[in-house]
Amino acid sequence: MLERWRSWRAARFNARHPFPEDTWREARARLPLLAALSDEDAERLGRRAWGFVHDKRLSLHPALADTAFDEPARLALAGQACLLTLGWSQAEHQEAFANVHEILILPDAFPRHVEEMDEAGVMHEYADQRAGETSFQGPVVVAYPELMASGDFSGFNVLIHELAHKLDMGNSRDADGFPPLPRDMAASEWHRVFTAVWDDLQAHLARGEDTPIDDYAASHPGECFAVCCEHFFSAPDLLDKAYPALYSLLSRYFQQDPLARLPTPSHP
Repeated sequence: MLERWRSWRAARFNARHPFPEDTWREARARLPLLAALSDEDAERLGRRAWGFVHDKRLSLHPALADTAFDEPARLALAGQACLLTLGWSQAEHQEAFANVHEILILPDAFPRHVEEMDEAGVMHEYADQRAGETSFQGPVVVAYPELMASGDFSGFNVLIHELAHKLDMGNSRDADGFPPLPRDMAASEWHRVFTAVWDDLQAHLARGEDTPIDDYAASHPGECFAVCCEHFFSAPDLLDKAYPALYSLLSRYFQQDPLARLPTPSHP
């Protein structure tokens, strides 16, 4: 009965909102991350992104009213968001993003007052400039310049980062690095692999060395998960080289292999 209802709902949506093939083709052409998809994956992602555009609020700050954020741009944004759930069923996708209600785009990075307690119990307060943030039921907030800088294979993607936090909060109000796991994945394995990555990042910093991935991953377990998701999709070769066990774990979790999509470097 549930499957029949879902099929009826999908058919009704498709009748009311025909999928814009040309718009999706243009959206893919704008972003290497989407252009690299196979035809089959691109078709699946495009239709899921089209549903995302209609299910969620995509809001521009009034200061961006004159920005050329057209339909291909909106669909490209949704495509990056839905890339995280591409390997999951439609029901799993909807459940994973049930706490995503709005994506709000601000004109620039925004300040936040931060309070953090160190290991000695001393509270530190400082002002932080952020390119994105989210909370359990709050909007996903991203800065326009950083959003425009996302979508390639550089390892940076503010939208994937913030939506990874939303996945993380699927079983908790806070991003703690432990999202809901599929039945075939043990929490002990997740903890073991991520702890090894965390310990290695901390060891690099303690020695005054550069970390193999963005050192922001070493700031908090929740940020470790989000940064690793960023790298998994937009720098899979870097993540696999640095932490192959983690890449394998995330490949099973997301049911995707971004390494296979990575463009082959061109040679003169």
